[in-house]
Amino acid sequence: MAREFQRGHKAKIGDLTAGTDLYVGVQIAGPGLTFDISCFGLDADERLSDDRYFIFFNQPKSPEESVQLLGAQAGDSESFRVTLDKIPPQIQKLSFTAALDGAGQVSQIGPGYLRIVAGGEEVARYSFDGSEFSTERAVMLGDFYLKDVWRFAAVGQGFDGGLDALLKNFGGEVAEEAEAPAPPATAQGAPGFAPPPGAAAPAPSFGAPAAAPVPQQPAPDFGPPQGAPPAPPPAPAPQPADPQVHSAPTIAAPLAPPGVPGPPGQQPPAPYGQPAPGQDPYGQPQTAPGGYPGQQAPQAPPYGQPAPPPGGYGAPQGQPAPYGQPGPPPGAPYPGGQAPAVPQGGGPGLGAVLDKYKEAPTGQRWTPQNSKLIRVDLGVDGQPVLARQGSMVLYQGKVDFGYKGAGFRGRIVGNATGQEMQLMRCTGQGQVFFAENSAHVHPIELQGDAICVSADSVLAFDESLQHEVRRIEGHGIPGGALFTMQFQGTGTLVVKTQGTPVVLPVTPTTYADANAIVAWSAASQVIISSQVSLRRHAFPGHSGETVNLQFRGAPGNFIVVQPYEV
Repeated sequence: MAREFQRGHKAKIGDLTAGTDLYVGVQIAGPGLTFDISCFGLDADERLSDDRYFIFFNQPKSPEESVQLLGAQAGDSESFRVTLDKIPPQIQKLSFTAALDGAGQVSQIGPGYLRIVAGGEEVARYSFDGSEFSTERAVMLGDFYLKDVWRFAAVGQGFDGGLDALLKNFGGEVAEEAEAPAPPATAQGAPGFAPPPGAAAPAPSFGAPAAAPVPQQPAPDFGPPQGAPPAPPPAPAPQPADPQVHSAPTIAAPLAPPGVPGPPGQQPPAPYGQPAPGQDPYGQPQTAPGGYPGQQAPQAPPYGQPAPPPGGYGAPQGQPAPYGQPGPPPGAPYPGGQAPAVPQGGGPGLGAVLDKYKEAPTGQRWTPQNSKLIRVDLGVDGQPVLARQGSMVLYQGKVDFGYKGAGFRGRIVGNATGQEMQLMRCTGQGQVFFAENSAHVHPIELQGDAICVSADSVLAFDESLQHEVRRIEGHGIPGGALFTMQFQGTGTLVVKTQGTPVVLPVTPTTYADANAIVAWSAASQVIISSQVSLRRHAFPGHSGETVNLQFRGAPGNFIVVQPYEV
């Protein structure tokens, strides 16, 4: 029985099947919509560093044939053959995408899916429909990614732009003129990975005529499941007069309306902030030699530009003054009776400007979006998240937020120690973005170990982590103790700092200000060191750091200090 995936769910492929020769089928369609279904082979930085691993209609297989485009069959709009043990080590992720070719939006699609077939049986299926998207023109369906072993993640993330925009997003380059799709190799009868006899769909329209038939071989175990319904015949190929045109990223037009072009020889505008011709840097008009006050002095033109004729307002007759230079008096007619031209300048489009702020790719439970914003994908591990109240800045999907109380004893301990945390519990299916007061965020993954963190420095953490208030022994301050929070277990803890922190190893002479320390390894021995003396106050100019924390421990222990005192 196939395992059903929801958006954001992940699993090891070894838990789905023991095979490495897999069939990946994609079904996506909508009224009047045409899709380009592709596979991107990405490196460890999730970039398309080798264009030969962009598998699409014009490049149907990778060099070693670890990924092959098979075409429409067995009810799938497009299908692939993926041989995991043939994928070269530099390829760390396979991203399966679908992009609209022509007008339309992904929200117009009907029910679709991405499925994995192994051993002749469907082992995984991720279903989706148009209600999950809005104005996007492409969608990243699912990923095969290598993290010690090959895993599968149901992504289901919409993407603005078409196939060209997806290619640029992954670091590829778009050819200026697309070549005609090259037909695949001549068919050698029914391939072994095709659906069983009687269930095969007609050959695609771009396929070459079949050669002489060869004896039929039994379908291997990586083919589609037995009895799959035949796919409808593909649409006829477009005529040469109607080539396919892929959508390009949207470019925002200039805000200034087109102006009336000036006559030839018009000078370019003066740079912004430079004094206008005839004025000194302090705004006083310069007097021409031998002239009368108020008469503007001639000024040397920019290098390579013709000198303006005498008279007028610093520009040839019939042209407006460049930007930043004095124009004619109010109410005076334009020289030559011609209106000034609005300067036009090419600039980057809206998509190019906003591209550097786009959301980081999905696939991990915790993903930093930048140094001050982090996203968690709920439902990936089935674990809720606890976060500081008010730290949510954005969420997508069906997410529930509830108050997480510490209980009567927890409130008493928190109030008495200053380590009380007001938390909310985040559950459901979706993505939640956390941030607080532009503080830097740092995810720390615990694998059964422990760490001590001040409650003021905690932003969010997995509910699977155990946390408690820990007492620091000492006799140098009133009360004889300080307190901190200790987190232990398996999960992720997100710590926030004011500024970029520094991590230092613990040595016998390591001291830190108690107001600047953020965290330290739980195995470290912490001692409160007081420098208070009766005579110190008699001498002005002392450091003022009267209470420090001294750290001791075996090699491997550490402390984290921020450039800020609470």
